[in-house]
Amino acid sequence: MRSSKVVPAEAAARLIGDGDVVTVSSSSGLGCPDAMLAAIGERFRQEGHPQRLTLLHPIAAGDMYGIKGIDHLAKPGLIDTIVAGSFPSGSSSLPMPDIWRMIAGNEIRAYNLPSGVLFDMHRDAAAKRPGVLTKVGLDTFVDPARQGGAMNARSQAEPIVRKLNFEDQAWLFFPNIVPRVAIIRATTADERGNLSYEHEGALLGGCEQALAVRNNGGIVIAQVKRVVKAGSLPTQCVHVPCNLVDYIVVDPTQKQTTQIDYDPEISGEIKVADDTFSFAEWSAEKVIARRAAMELAHGDAVNLGFGISANVPRVLLEEGLDGHVTWAIEQGAVGGMPLLGFAFGCSANADAIVPSPTQFTYFQGGGFDISLLSFMQIDRAGNVNVSWLPSKPYLTAGCGGFIDITTHAKRLVFSGFFTAGARLSAGAGRLTIEQEGRSRKFVRDVDHVTFSGAMALERGQEVRYVTERCVMRLAPDGLEVIEIAPGIDVRRDVLEQADFPLAVASDLKTMDAALFEDAPYGLQLKEPRRA
Repeated sequence: MRSSKVVPAEAAARLIGDGDVVTVSSSSGLGCPDAMLAAIGERFRQEGHPQRLTLLHPIAAGDMYGIKGIDHLAKPGLIDTIVAGSFPSGSSSLPMPDIWRMIAGNEIRAYNLPSGVLFDMHRDAAAKRPGVLTKVGLDTFVDPARQGGAMNARSQAEPIVRKLNFEDQAWLFFPNIVPRVAIIRATTADERGNLSYEHEGALLGGCEQALAVRNNGGIVIAQVKRVVKAGSLPTQCVHVPCNLVDYIVVDPTQKQTTQIDYDPEISGEIKVADDTFSFAEWSAEKVIARRAAMELAHGDAVNLGFGISANVPRVLLEEGLDGHVTWAIEQGAVGGMPLLGFAFGCSANADAIVPSPTQFTYFQGGGFDISLLSFMQIDRAGNVNVSWLPSKPYLTAGCGGFIDITTHAKRLVFSGFFTAGARLSAGAGRLTIEQEGRSRKFVRDVDHVTFSGAMALERGQEVRYVTERCVMRLAPDGLEVIEIAPGIDVRRDVLEQADFPLAVASDLKTMDAALFEDAPYGLQLKEPRRA
């Protein structure tokens, strides 16, 4: 039979009305329904409609490196409000993304909420519950006591997060924003509208977003690569059933992820040999990743973030310890080897790929053992900023899943350089600072609190900050230097390079000299911790 659900992208774009709330499934360049977003932008260019949309993006759509995503819609009058877990981040070598230009210019209301909370809001909207009551975000920039998730002055005037006292405890309440249109993506649709994801690197949250729309009388538009005969998809391969899908838009050229048309290892269709994966090139950044790896224990379930921490799996591989821990990333992959570059968010040889909302429930409840994350700024209270730089906001993506992950994590390792732009060399068992950095990252007060040191102490979390020149821990009175790199003067190179006093442990240790040699360093994982 011929599917009546298949429509051109241009026709699907005309189904969106002025003032609609539109939820989009994507993770930067991974799983982005780019052709559908482009059609909406083109319709607005020609007709001036739809206008004043409210957009929900649990994870960013587009990344400015080949998939425009949300930037197709970043036109004056088209967007009224955007509520996103993250935004496309640019770089100093690329123009500022248009969506950031609109946010910085106060042209639209813009809010940054934790990705997992946004997925929870979709689940609760589907179940006709009023919203999400959670500890996630307390004492961070999402807390109304700080910015309430507002990303500019226009949004600060209309708060969307409330702080409540329930059972004698402080909670954050995120009232639902009920979507009317969902734009999701899959690989294949059959003629009835059943969706399978066999070429996708992640399932993301398309099913939850479709449920939120379907249960509230809206329409679901699915962009796919191809349409096949009804009944030809294996039942257990269907992740979004036909009763949740209204329209199908076919884009046979849709990329698997940014600048990658299709690679079966990304979607878990094939397993690849270990020698497929390259080791990180020798640098001070690799030294940091090697030291962060020393915090791991055999059998750990490890959440892994973007940045320096993403190199830790390659460190374990190089040390002959691949498979001794299980990696879990927010897009949904469990196990295997997390990939880098334009495939970040995917894993080769994964044990499983679960929906992102499921993964975030795991993270929010602290079911894993340790998280390896990065930092942009750290302050005297141990607060961490990864979400906002006032001078260049477009160089950041927002909080993403960072706040969901860190709220109840048992152990946390934040990795980064001690100063920005320092010229460093590592070798012969020591670190040399050839030229100090141009700006400080250990500041009196961070510009954005993405992680709260005070809440970590209250919850009894174990927190480490790993840099190329020292290791610190979060103590009740602030940050304490517990290890120093060989070749580094603790006063000149550490204490005097921070904008606030750092304590120094009475039993200050020297970091293992083997970390600073371009050769395997004999990594030994810690013994498992058992509750």
